[in-house]
Amino acid sequence: MQYRTLGNTNEKVSAIGLGCMGMAFAYGQRDDAESRATLELALDLGINFWDTADMYGNGLNEKQLSEVLATRRTDVFLATKFGFRFRDDNSTYFDGSPAYLKQACEASLKRLGVDTIDLYYAHRVDDQVPIEETVGAMAELVKEGKVRYLGLSEASAASIRKANAIHPIAALQSEYSLFVRDLEAEIIPVCRELGIGIIPYSPLGRGALTSDLRNVSTLDPSDFRRNLPRFQQEAFEKNLRIVSALEDLASEKHCTLPQLALAWLLAKGNDIVPIPGTKRRKYLQENAASVDIQLSGDELSRIEATLSGYQISGERYSEGAMKLVNR
Repeated sequence: MQYRTLGNTNEKVSAIGLGCMGMAFAYGQRDDAESRATLELALDLGINFWDTADMYGNGLNEKQLSEVLATRRTDVFLATKFGFRFRDDNSTYFDGSPAYLKQACEASLKRLGVDTIDLYYAHRVDDQVPIEETVGAMAELVKEGKVRYLGLSEASAASIRKANAIHPIAALQSEYSLFVRDLEAEIIPVCRELGIGIIPYSPLGRGALTSDLRNVSTLDPSDFRRNLPRFQQEAFEKNLRIVSALEDLASEKHCTLPQLALAWLLAKGNDIVPIPGTKRRKYLQENAASVDIQLSGDELSRIEATLSGYQISGERYSEGAMKLVNR
């Protein structure tokens, strides 16, 4: 494994992190034994940057990680998030208030079985609470020793600037992939100006940028992708044409499409650390091997030229969820 410095910190994290959400919910049936084995293999492979959130399985994912953290805490740079709350009907809303985030932090510490969270993200920006108030309260957690570094997720350039003026922001986590490039115009330049690390989630397009998914009807009935605009069959089939074209490039490079997609992100800058999610060891090993793939300038140009011939179909979230991103 290769390692990169996280933003403006001196922390070395694996160039490929591990998104743990799917171990608890969203992507079909759980397999707790395989998830545990995947976490343990991650450490064997040198993947030390683990990402979770309190909403993943309503706390379940943090508990899953605690089983490994109990004996391997010093081997993991641990990130979790707060802000999404559940109503009685299981729908969610976002709460970035100082009072709530302090409660959320205490609950995460307890579930994870740790004394300190390495990187604590605001899962979104609350449009009812000034970002300065949210980050000010997060900064108090740093002073109390409960959190080491602060992060934002899906924040706009303006919110990033406001937040960083209150307390240094170490990382921005947002969706970024061959399919989703909203960050490139304004947000990435601001992050680089301020020394903030860029953590792409869903770097494989929630499985669309793989060779394994060809028909959304094969997804588990509980899989949340069934409700995403991009995974409606008509949009999905249009995007498969892009996938096929990229597969040809991967074949020429003697790598898999997921490895090409991750290598593309890694080539975008040393401040970028993708966190592909998986609950299976075979995919973890495939993702980890992407650090060994070097893309030449010509190869990167060919990828850009290939993408320019297509348009991505379907939004990445529902209309309501899209209102929560980049604000």
